[in-house]
Amino acid sequence: MIKINHNKRLFILMMMLGVAIGFSQNQRPKYINSPLMQPTYLQKGDTVMIVATAGILKEKSIVDDAVVLLEDWGLHVKLGKHLYADGHHFAGSDAQRAEDFQAALDDDSVKAIWCARGGYGTVRMVDALDFSKFTKNPKWIVGFSDVTVLHNEVHNIGRESMHAIMPSTYRPDDKKQKKALKSLKKALFGKGLEYKTSKSDFNKPGNASGQLIGGNLSILYSLLGSKSSMKTDGKILFIEDVGEYVYHIDRMMQNLKRNGYFENCYGLVVGGISDIRENDTDFGKPVEQVILDAVEGYDFPVAFDFPAGHIRDNRTLILGREVSLEVKTGKKAVLKFKE
Repeated sequence: MIKINHNKRLFILMMMLGVAIGFSQNQRPKYINSPLMQPTYLQKGDTVMIVATAGILKEKSIVDDAVVLLEDWGLHVKLGKHLYADGHHFAGSDAQRAEDFQAALDDDSVKAIWCARGGYGTVRMVDALDFSKFTKNPKWIVGFSDVTVLHNEVHNIGRESMHAIMPSTYRPDDKKQKKALKSLKKALFGKGLEYKTSKSDFNKPGNASGQLIGGNLSILYSLLGSKSSMKTDGKILFIEDVGEYVYHIDRMMQNLKRNGYFENCYGLVVGGISDIRENDTDFGKPVEQVILDAVEGYDFPVAFDFPAGHIRDNRTLILGREVSLEVKTGKKAVLKFKE
């Protein structure tokens, strides 16, 4: 028979109680994540390559406008060989899209890869990619929405990336995009980033710091259980989505919860949850409350209405970068990136 002394019994009892009632953020173990390797910031004269990893590009003018923008910033532009290929729903076949992205990864003259659009399809070609050269000589991968697949992939190999506006969502005459474009230029050229959200009655106050991760909620949800899924321990999670029913958001949030996504998460930043579909039966709660319900019981700050996602003012986020998040009751939340 194994004898357990009083102190060991007390320790075991405390651990059992900790599992039963949960730990507050201050009581949880402190997770220290190793800094991710940062690609070199751009300088005038550097080259950006535009490729399509997902949906078909139906209008050439979309890319033409993006080329003009980059050239105005003093950058050179290369286009993927199969950028305008027609693969029905996709911008060419899986093999063609992978070939273009691989060419961008391996081209030493290319300092940033700008994904032309989202939609669906990146997950179909990501496993065909060889990141071995990229790992030694990383470059900025830029985009959002379906590009979340790539953000997850490069995060898991220890490299930073940029969640930002894409050629397909860029509108040269849209004044509401000026701040988003300014943030992308600042991020690419290595200028400091700090954002303040609009006030929200749903904000949950608190302070946190950690690596910023995340992206499109539907993509994060779809990657659960795969090698591309990310660990959230000691990190601040960003989510956004578009065109979903409220109950879809609830289903995805509940599934993230059941997969332990929030157990050791340090903070949550909610971007645009836009163009919500109306269901025949009212869900009975706004989407903000659905999100709060999913993270109820976890002691970390939550900031809503962050200007990023499928919205016109889609500010750039450096994913994998250490950030500080400050959320106060009745005030704007502040997200600041470590330089």
